[in-house]
Amino acid sequence: MRLYRLESKIVALFIILIVVVQLAGFAAIRKAIDGNARNAITDELAIGQRVFARLLDQNAQKLTLGARLLASDFGFRQAIGTDDRDTINSVLANHGARIGASMAMLIGTDGQIRASTLEYPDTDLQRSSMELIRKPEAENGAADNVIVGDSMFQIVAVPIKAPVTIAWVVMGFPVDRQLIADMRALSSLQVSILVSNRGASGWASDVSTLAPDAASMLSKEMHAPAMKVSGVSDLQIYGNEYRARVLPLARSSSGQEAVVVLQRSVSEAVAPYHRLQVILLTITILGVLIAALASAVMARRITSPLRELAAVAKRLGAGDYSEGVQIRRHDEIGRLAGAFETMRAEISTRELKISRLAYQDQLTDLPNRVQFADLLKDAIAAAREVPHGTCHILMMDLDRFQQVNDVLGHSFGDDLLRQVAHRLADQLLRPDAKVARLGGDEFAILLPGADLDEAVEQAIHILRALEHPLSLQEQTVDLGAGIGVAGFPEHGETSDVLLSHVEVAMYTAKRKGSGVVVYDPAIDKTSQESLSLLSELRRALERDEFMLYLQPKLDLASGSVIGAEALVRWIHPEKGFIGPDNFIPFAETTGFVRMLTTWMMEKVARLCGELQGRGIHLKFSVNLSTRDLMDQELPSAFGAILNTYRLSPEMFCLEITESAIMDDPARAQNTLERLSRMGFALGIDDFGTGYSSLAYLKSLPVDELKIDKSFVMKMEQDQDDAKIVRSTIDLGHNLGLRVVAEGVESEAVWFLLRQMGCDQGQGYFMGKPMPVDRFLEWLQSWRAPAMLDQSENVAV
Repeated sequence: MRLYRLESKIVALFIILIVVVQLAGFAAIRKAIDGNARNAITDELAIGQRVFARLLDQNAQKLTLGARLLASDFGFRQAIGTDDRDTINSVLANHGARIGASMAMLIGTDGQIRASTLEYPDTDLQRSSMELIRKPEAENGAADNVIVGDSMFQIVAVPIKAPVTIAWVVMGFPVDRQLIADMRALSSLQVSILVSNRGASGWASDVSTLAPDAASMLSKEMHAPAMKVSGVSDLQIYGNEYRARVLPLARSSSGQEAVVVLQRSVSEAVAPYHRLQVILLTITILGVLIAALASAVMARRITSPLRELAAVAKRLGAGDYSEGVQIRRHDEIGRLAGAFETMRAEISTRELKISRLAYQDQLTDLPNRVQFADLLKDAIAAAREVPHGTCHILMMDLDRFQQVNDVLGHSFGDDLLRQVAHRLADQLLRPDAKVARLGGDEFAILLPGADLDEAVEQAIHILRALEHPLSLQEQTVDLGAGIGVAGFPEHGETSDVLLSHVEVAMYTAKRKGSGVVVYDPAIDKTSQESLSLLSELRRALERDEFMLYLQPKLDLASGSVIGAEALVRWIHPEKGFIGPDNFIPFAETTGFVRMLTTWMMEKVARLCGELQGRGIHLKFSVNLSTRDLMDQELPSAFGAILNTYRLSPEMFCLEITESAIMDDPARAQNTLERLSRMGFALGIDDFGTGYSSLAYLKSLPVDELKIDKSFVMKMEQDQDDAKIVRSTIDLGHNLGLRVVAEGVESEAVWFLLRQMGCDQGQGYFMGKPMPVDRFLEWLQSWRAPAMLDQSENVAV
């Protein structure tokens, strides 16, 4: 059986699935057994801890009872009363032997040892005995765990009363093998009592249910970081894994410690489940064998008809549609055979449709981008065969088509594109020229054998044809276009290069509004510089390289400061100060100006809030660009900023130019009306330089006119400029608007404007644009010029 065949792969897949599932189940069961065993051991250790504590307590109670019998003996109390040392020592030794005590002491009420079965009582024993008899509960007898020598003992203290306490009897009992054997019988846990070595590191086994070598190994494991006192630990002893719990029992004044280690073998806990695992393994092997046999039979039933279908597919691929498919089955393979038969009958028609879809635009029936690229390759190949052969292409993008689509709908836009396609086909000056639609509102024209002059002539001819409006669905649409021109071999020697270069030329024509642009390598360089500048502007915004500058606005009648115009300056880390004329026009072209406007509004709002907190109330002017007015989300963004700083819209005046309004008057007016309803004051900047001022002025919700500085700066010497300024002031006042003059650069102009009734002014005479800190200093030092004599007459 060859492994690359489908039959082999099906068999292998079945076997692998069975093995993986069985092994996964085997591993999961094994892991579950191990986890359950460990959890059960943990529970056993917790129960064992309580059982061992109960055993110790019961043992202490038994020992205390034995000591009480001695303390209540009349003869013993009489011997204590007569200080009969021999009798006392004899009774302590005999009674201690009967109850299993290995030591006994009689301690007087003064804390002195009056009798002892030990010749030299251990210091820790004496200290522990004293602490025990001083416990409040010792009046009825008390017990404790202590370390005597290197062994663990339980000591009990019982008062001797006649009827008051006349002495204490203290008896010590070693924690021996019997106690831990009882613990082992009750809980099935291994029990070991370990005592740390005196004056040295290490542990020694006192008593243990483990074998001696295992107990010694356990003593060494006590140094392992995994051994946690009062916690559960895992350890290895001669290859056997144990789970253990270490419990503290006693601690001497010399630092010796005694602990009990309760442990249970994990291997013993999981041993009963080994048989189950063997059964599972046997089932796995049998399952693999059965699956291999069944999958081989099933794979053969699947692959035999598939081999027949593969032969049919080869014939179809070679173009032989004569022989049909002979497989007759009612399952999925039978349906697949039927599909092959249907495909055989329809494949010829499908190929024709696919070819049409691949090379023809479905909307206009013109060649699409793919076919145009092939035609261009053929034209270039033909030009190469002719001495000084050439060919040129035009690429055209319609102006304002997106606005038509947005306003009148996509259906109207599709009809418009069809009409444009017909008009282009009618305007071809060469019979061999080809028109194509590349996508959207982009069209291309191929001019095989044409020189540059003919290509430019064709482009101008198309532009003139587009000057005539198109009538469609009772609508008249004015369309313009930007056309790029590039040719072989001057601008590129391959179709891809030519298409790239003509697209660059077309976008340049669109951007400059110059109609026709022939490709020039310098255009590419400018495009790259533009991309670089856009990247630098984005980085500048992220790195806070822009600075807020302010130019004061003053009331001309009183000379008081009423506000300031907000301006932006760029402090480049390498190029230094960059004036606004060097980056604002580009920012407006690319749309980056919207981010600058939001930055400006944020900065001005923060400054306004700070100044209001200091009792300074000024009105700030912020400039809006054409891109800003096209942004329908601008009012919401400004509203969010005001909410952040808790400011009123009345603190701001938004300035716009007439040209910004004229790009899309309806959309701009919608944005301005929303801003006006929010409470923003609106002003017309550079008034008088536009071309439809009065037509839109009466319909816009503006509050302020700003006379362009070109009229104000020379009005003192030029009577015509002075008359324009006076007329503009009168016009603004008649319309109920506030009039501001910019470009006030002398005291004489100040008073001349004041006499004309101009409301406000700004200019270098009062203050140049300056950073915020300098503006605040200027605000404190500003003094208005002295008033002119009332008799002085300024003629205009």
